Amino acid sequence: MSNKPAIVLVHGFWGGAAHWAKVIVELKRLGYDKLHAVEVPLTSLAEDAERTRKMVAQIQGPVVLVGHSYGGAVLSEAGNLPNVSALVFIAAFAPDAGESPGGITQEKLPEAAPNLAPDSDGYLWLKADKFHDSFCQDLTADEGLVMAVTQKAPLASTFGDAISDPAWRHKPSWYQISNHDRMIHPDNQRRMSSRMGARKVIALDASHASLASKPVEVAAFISEAASTAS
Repeated sequence: MSNKPAIVLVHGFWGGAAHWAKVIVELKRLGYDKLHAVEVPLTSLAEDAERTRKMVAQIQGPVVLVGHSYGGAVLSEAGNLPNVSALVFIAAFAPDAGESPGGITQEKLPEAAPNLAPDSDGYLWLKADKFHDSFCQDLTADEGLVMAVTQKAPLASTFGDAISDPAWRHKPSWYQISNHDRMIHPDNQRRMSSRMGARKVIALDASHASLASKPVEVAAFISEAASTAS
């Protein structure tokens, strides 16, 4: 077995654990055997963080927590467990104490904000016919179609859930900015990554779905962070 740390991948809004598919393959090629992708319910930050904590608690040894999009808020809330040795944010929210993803979004609205549509049950969808252009414009139309049809809508109230004690204030952190992100404004990403004092920040010419369009680069970045974990 490899002596590399375990990696736990946390997805964001409008998708599930399978959004990490290409990164999982690349990490395996890089020699990571202890790979996990948590499926969070997207019902509240508390429930999503607890689901993540439960997975991390089952793992022996150091864990690198990686979050995409809203998954970064989950990392920030759940990442203070003692065996979490590093945090990696992939085009992700990194709220401070008392901040919420929704509050950060309002600071500088992303290009695709008008393409969100609430339903009568309180879930917030990304309009299917706008999904490709909003979320993953650098993927093929077929890939965008599959993401649109299989999207996992969050409860809209989750946007307003605030962080208590952000793990990035206590754990070594890394941040990847997506320069052409239409879901989280790149300026917000730059501000959050600068504020956290990340060990390293990289910027990719990618959509919000950098984990799918730039999996080689994203996996290499995760591996670089993981190489410091102990």
